[in-house]
Amino acid sequence: MAGKLLLFTSAPTWLAVIPGLKAKTIDGASAFAYPLIFLPFISSAFVPTNTMPTLVRIFAENQPVTAIVDAIRSLLSSASLGSDIWIALAWCVGVTIVAYFFAVRAYRRIA
Repeated sequence: MAGKLLLFTSAPTWLAVIPGLKAKTIDGASAFAYPLIFLPFISSAFVPTNTMPTLVRIFAENQPVTAIVDAIRSLLSSASLGSDIWIALAWCVGVTIVAYFFAVRAYRRIA
């Protein structure tokens, strides 16, 4: 369980490294977090996706936060995981690898 939570937090951490390296000011780096802050609101974190309007539902069902929230919810409630955990892990690994690649490129440009 702890390993999964660590992996779930590594993806947004590496995403935050990229603007931290590229921004010229602290305000510029922190402004990048705004889109990430809103992703949980357009997911299944607060309301079921089947209650959302069609376009919002399509986006919510196909973004990483929904898969991660559903997997964590299943893990904490001892419910059947189904494919949620594998989808969430795939999103996290994929986002971490891509963000790490771009963070290294950004670091090499400023170093």
